[in-house]
Amino acid sequence: MLDRMDATWAAGALAARQYGVVSRDQVMRCGLSDSALRNLVRRGGWTRVHRGVYRVAGHAPVTERERLLSAVMAAQLTLGPTAFASGRTAARLWGVRGLPPWTGAVHMTVPVGDARRKVPGIIRRTWATDPAEVVARGGLRATTPRRTLRDTLLDVDRSTAVCLLDSALNQGLVAAEDLPALASANTGRPGCARSLPWWGLADGRAQSPLETRVRLVCADGGVPPDSLQHPFHDARGRLVAIGDLWWRDRGLLVEADGRDPHERPKALLHDRRRQNALELAFPGIRILRFTWADLAFPRYIAHTVRAALAR
Repeated sequence: MLDRMDATWAAGALAARQYGVVSRDQVMRCGLSDSALRNLVRRGGWTRVHRGVYRVAGHAPVTERERLLSAVMAAQLTLGPTAFASGRTAARLWGVRGLPPWTGAVHMTVPVGDARRKVPGIIRRTWATDPAEVVARGGLRATTPRRTLRDTLLDVDRSTAVCLLDSALNQGLVAAEDLPALASANTGRPGCARSLPWWGLADGRAQSPLETRVRLVCADGGVPPDSLQHPFHDARGRLVAIGDLWWRDRGLLVEADGRDPHERPKALLHDRRRQNALELAFPGIRILRFTWADLAFPRYIAHTVRAALAR
């Protein structure tokens, strides 16, 4: 009994290092038998994630980030050592912002010709990928940020693509001078022609997907901003605020108020005080504010900005 307890503890310790999951082969190497594994599952302490992959009792992920890491590790364990996260899943691992809410599915690349059956919750790709374009972090394998952008832009819409590019640039995951070569490297791939113009729309000054989307709506409406993240200094040279989108000649500032953090009371109070300080320091300034809800009506955004600029 002591040996079995030791083996169960060893499997649990391994799971703790692997975001809560272990494979059957790993369990066997820890010293547990098939019958002991079946007993752990039957009692409800362990749960089957994929064929031959289990979540160990006491290691259930809590946050969305923890669930993502656990799901990718489980996919690696079931698909084998040649599989790695790519596309949207790799973008999430790198913290690139702008994708739709996560559904729980993970995108993994496997070798061409991998004939294994489909696995629920795993979207398999067979993209030819240079080994230098895959890195390991925290036990998880994923494509580099550069390769991640190449793959993901083929699979999303224009607004999402520019959000991803802006976010990657803003975080320093890629450099602006890298983008032309990355776009060119996608030549001949499905979706390349459609996504090619989007690379040139990126702007690393954007600090949120909402800001990117509002900027695109304005540009499409014929009123692109002159500057992003524009600093405002008072007569004494003190920084009063940094504005999201700025039209210099018309003294118009547009603020993108995202769900997080602008809807929280403390953030709302900060925004109001910041706006008061701006209007006191710059009497001629005009300020418009748009939210995620306004994006459902892009014509309203563009019309409002045009009207403000025409005044």
